[in-house]
Amino acid sequence: MSLPTLYSLRRCPYAMRARMGLLLAEQSVMLRDIVTRNKPKELLEASPKGTVPVIVLDNGEVIEQSLDIMLWALSNNDPHNLLRLDEPLIASEIIELVNHSDTHFIPLLEQYRASARYHNDDLEQRRNLCEELISDLEKRLIKHAYLFGEMPCLADYALMPFVSQFSRVEKKWFVQSQYSGVGRWLKTHYESALYTRIMKQYPQWVESQQEFLFK
Repeated sequence: MSLPTLYSLRRCPYAMRARMGLLLAEQSVMLRDIVTRNKPKELLEASPKGTVPVIVLDNGEVIEQSLDIMLWALSNNDPHNLLRLDEPLIASEIIELVNHSDTHFIPLLEQYRASARYHNDDLEQRRNLCEELISDLEKRLIKHAYLFGEMPCLADYALMPFVSQFSRVEKKWFVQSQYSGVGRWLKTHYESALYTRIMKQYPQWVESQQEFLFK
């Protein structure tokens, strides 16, 4: 049986969380690293939207969204109990937090990043809107090590790449902010063996025609 094929981009936050989900589920894939300016025709044939991550299963099924990739992998194998399926109320809250981040926080984050990039006058206003979620995370993280207790769950890995982006928009401001719990949580992620593994650099598939076992 052949392994699924994952089209990925090293620093894309969506691809980052998909890779984390796959590793945490111990799901091996063949990784094809791409760049957005030179998308391979095989990716576009599988997923015309042309964004990553995309996973093509051995039966030809295509999964095009990062959260769906995480859920697919973890529904098959969840050795770290990231979905908390044994605690239905917590499991529901985890998905609710991730969905809130995806639908509300990430669009605001993109506006905040654009405001910083183009030196717009509304930078502080854009940051304040993002802080609704960041403040909620801080309240959780001053109580315990991770978002839903002393052990990480799906939400920790699904949100981390985007919270990381937020922290880097105005690095000096963030370091001096009241979000020490969020800062510690990010540092824990950055220093983990998992983060090192997902950030490994691979040759671009379009140029090398090499795919790599990612496990």
